[in-house]
Amino acid sequence: MSTPVLLYLVTEDWYFVSHRLPMARAARDAGFAVHVACRVDKHRAPIEAEGFALHPLPWARESRGPGTLLRETAAVRALYRSLKPALVHQVALKPAAIGSIASTGLGIPTVNSVAGLGWGFIARGLRAALVRQGLGAAIRWLFNRRTAVTVVQNEDDRAALRGLGVRPERLDLIPGSGVDTDLLRPLPEPEGPFTIGFAGRLLEDKGIQPLVAAHAILRREGHDAALLVAGTPDPSNPASMDEEDLAAWRKQAGVTLLGHVSDIVGLWARCHVAALPSRREGLPKALLEAAACGRALVATDVPGCRDVARPGVSGLLVPADDAPALADALRTLMLDAAQRRALAQGGRRLTEEVFSAKAIGRQTADLYLRLAKR
Repeated sequence: MSTPVLLYLVTEDWYFVSHRLPMARAARDAGFAVHVACRVDKHRAPIEAEGFALHPLPWARESRGPGTLLRETAAVRALYRSLKPALVHQVALKPAAIGSIASTGLGIPTVNSVAGLGWGFIARGLRAALVRQGLGAAIRWLFNRRTAVTVVQNEDDRAALRGLGVRPERLDLIPGSGVDTDLLRPLPEPEGPFTIGFAGRLLEDKGIQPLVAAHAILRREGHDAALLVAGTPDPSNPASMDEEDLAAWRKQAGVTLLGHVSDIVGLWARCHVAALPSRREGLPKALLEAAACGRALVATDVPGCRDVARPGVSGLLVPADDAPALADALRTLMLDAAQRRALAQGGRRLTEEVFSAKAIGRQTADLYLRLAKR
């Protein structure tokens, strides 16, 4: 009997390495031959080192119109037809949409991962409203297919998809991608001034602007607080910050823009708390990694963030886009080391019990086996 093939359809190789390796390892251990189809840039080696077969795809970095969409869909369909996978895991909205169209008539079971609902469901204005309307219609059509199961990362997103017309039996919940709690261990607090850490893309939706404003409030009050910002803009995203914003932040006392940071342990070793004042998340890996490293969390009371930054357990919650409230929460933790330690310990326990790569991997492998058998 041949080994069943599991194919991951992802846009970027770095995203697969960052967010899907624990799941893919669990699938391999469960008996699947793992293949990965994505744009190949700088992360070929770590994928192939796992023994996974890699299939380069010509994904466009930005939308180029119907012609680009047709070429991408044709390339994916050709791969599906030649590989004949037992199961395809389509990660994020673009691969889910294109992969679902490409699999039409092939009878391949598909898992669609929705890691948050994206800019169209967060932003305001006419353009975002039109995007939501179009996405809603596409989601109802694609995600209700007989061969499809859609995995969300939090209950809010499950409710949102049901509100868009996705049937309950087509939905499953697995909380995130998992973090390696063996690699990420609790760290001692650093010496020196109180330091706030942020890790993520530099987007309006991630709340970086109110975070910089909250830090400025603390500095004006006379607190010697530092802010480390790890991440880069995403020009393909309408909410991306521009160079003018970055230039202004570089001039603000106590703010350090680190750019892309690959050593996440090194980042949290320099920080007393982690902040992510996002407008919406699926399940934020940055907060999970910070909690695993023993850092108290400050986040917004929005889907995804509140699943990780739990009041009285791992962090403090504030309203979205509220710099004064954010400053209040940061000040509270700055002045109360005992509360910081209690939340840090609670966050570490939470990652071990609920969000570890081993736990998430088991849930995901069980889903794969059920679908492959069906």
